[in-house]
Amino acid sequence: MTLTKRIIPCLDVKNGRVVKGLNFESIKDAGDPVELAEKYSNEGADELVFLDITASDEQRKTIKELVRKVASVIDIPFTVGGGVKSLEDARNILLNGADKVGINTGAIKNPKIITELMELFGRQCVVVAVDAKRNYVIDDSKNIFSENGQQFWFEVFIYGGKEGTGIDVIDWVKEAEKLGAGEILLTSIDKDGTKDGYDILLTKNVVDSVTIPVIASGGCGKPDDMVDVFKESNVDAALAASIFHYETHGVNGVKSYLKEKAIPVRL
Repeated sequence: MTLTKRIIPCLDVKNGRVVKGLNFESIKDAGDPVELAEKYSNEGADELVFLDITASDEQRKTIKELVRKVASVIDIPFTVGGGVKSLEDARNILLNGADKVGINTGAIKNPKIITELMELFGRQCVVVAVDAKRNYVIDDSKNIFSENGQQFWFEVFIYGGKEGTGIDVIDWVKEAEKLGAGEILLTSIDKDGTKDGYDILLTKNVVDSVTIPVIASGGCGKPDDMVDVFKESNVDAALAASIFHYETHGVNGVKSYLKEKAIPVRL
């Protein structure tokens, strides 16, 4: 049986509003999170991701009340991330209606929290978010790739894309899986907000490095970008924001288009 591919709208939330940027910067308003969540749920989204994008950088917790309001208007699986550093942070998110917890900065700072989360809540609840960026300073201890005559490796970034870690993305996703991650949410910072397609090279290599599901994120500008990432990598899900927020495309319309292109989706 072919597993259907998931289509996941993303709500990047700042100061209680959904926002969208370019390469994690130049942020602009995109609407009310509760209204958008309800709309996407009704339109046939498979899941929803809610990221409190400044929580780690501002050293604070995710906005619980907003998580609760969003959870109350949807009936699809719901992942929440932003500022998760402890089991208590994760428990708060789950108690307020989330099905899964996304963790990025907190997992880099304290990798064993991935195992603790898995043991307490189950592997299916633990989504390790990985923000990746190409680094052109060659270091032979990293996994080196080349494209268009340039060599680079993929570096993990934390604090909402503001700080490089020196950690190789391929090494980190393998480690995260070993520690207990149930899923990887992989975002290309280079592609974020560009609307010129996912980073297929990055996505394919991460998917091929782990056995857990991977969600591709960063760069979707049209339904064909999803077709490309599904056909050129064995990624499990495609996440997008701009094409849904600004009503360029509805979730259902995108899924119908994918079906026409022989991508297995749930309609």
